[in-house]
Amino acid sequence: MAKINHSVIAREAFRELFPDKEESREILIRYSSKFRSFNANVRYTSRQIVFSLSREWLNLSDDLKKGLVQHLLVKVYKTNNFTKTIEMDLYEKFIMNIGKYVKVEESDPELVESFEKLNKEYFEDMLEKPNLIWGQDSFRKLGHYEYATNTIMISNIFKDEPEFVDYIMYHELLHKKQGRRITKTGRSMHHDSRFRNEEKKYKGADEMETRLKSFIRRKRLKSAFRWW
Repeated sequence: MAKINHSVIAREAFRELFPDKEESREILIRYSSKFRSFNANVRYTSRQIVFSLSREWLNLSDDLKKGLVQHLLVKVYKTNNFTKTIEMDLYEKFIMNIGKYVKVEESDPELVESFEKLNKEYFEDMLEKPNLIWGQDSFRKLGHYEYATNTIMISNIFKDEPEFVDYIMYHELLHKKQGRRITKTGRSMHHDSRFRNEEKKYKGADEMETRLKSFIRRKRLKSAFRWW
């Protein structure tokens, strides 16, 4: 990981967000090629607060970096006692729209078939195709839409299970359609009432949810026995 000390940007971000707070710890920004596009996280100890950003952030404006740092600082301090900055608004608008400009380079044929069918049936063919990939054999993260890279990932346990692929694909396409909403506290809101209402429009949604849970239980049991 390349270490680049952008303490000036980070310190300014802190002061603008919390003008009445004192922070004695060193605040650093580091850039890493290990992250996927535009991802970031924050780690902190008694001596440092370290923001790790993907390298795509290097060429973006200082205001966008400040907005990202401030968004993460809210999580560090776990507080509602702040006034949202212009930079935070700028960051939120940027991150909500970035997926529109990401190249689509990964498209598994089975997932493309599911996407095209659902796009026609539920979204009037209005959604642009995202990257469509298989993930690991995960029983917890069945699917995921990553806004920054415009990528839908489906757990590999659903290979050759087109009905479940469609059901999970629909859920992730709703995330793509509705976009990310960020609360005042900096948290992403994914499953609000509007999302849940749209989710219920999937044909036989309740039955599919029951069948999905049963399928996962069987898969888990079979997977556990393989280790005996």
